[in-house]
Amino acid sequence: MLKLFAIIAIGLAVLAVGALLVFVYVIQNVEQPEYVLLRQDGDFELRYYPAMTVAEVRREGDRKEALGAGFGPLARYIFAKERDGEKIAMTAPVIQQPSTEGTADGRWSVGFIMPKAAVAAGLPAPASPDVRLTELPPRRVAAVRFSGRTTDERTAEHRERLENWMTAQGQTAIAPPIYAYYNDPMTPGPLRRNEILFEVAEQ
Repeated sequence: MLKLFAIIAIGLAVLAVGALLVFVYVIQNVEQPEYVLLRQDGDFELRYYPAMTVAEVRREGDRKEALGAGFGPLARYIFAKERDGEKIAMTAPVIQQPSTEGTADGRWSVGFIMPKAAVAAGLPAPASPDVRLTELPPRRVAAVRFSGRTTDERTAEHRERLENWMTAQGQTAIAPPIYAYYNDPMTPGPLRRNEILFEVAEQ
């Protein structure tokens, strides 16, 4: 019996290591937006992002509902399910932003950042008017990075931490927060990468 338990334990350990290796491979091989690191203070960063193109949809509901509702049409766009042409590579992170400061109206933008090569080659037009291609201008961003599941409580906690850090650094937010999700729902909490970002004024 002990031998059986040992075999099972070894098998589970091998599976865990394999899952970790797959996670590392996937996250390292998915394109992420480039940025210039202007300042770092622990898990807080001040970044400069060049212009980027985003495919986005608008959805209503709470944060999780809107994120789930927005993912489907964006996935159908990049995987060419409703249009002609080639597939577009998936990137990270998926980004989400309320339409106004606060979420009383329950309106959100959910977006996939488009790969640079696909933008340079010319992005195909979405088949549905629900999906819009938007160019985000260059901008300075304050960010905090954290792991774990993005519950409302955790996101509120880290947003408050980021706002306090921005105040201490003399940085002023000029737009609602952006929530960035780097992993699929199956990724274990400790391995997840999440960020909250605020666009800040030039100084």
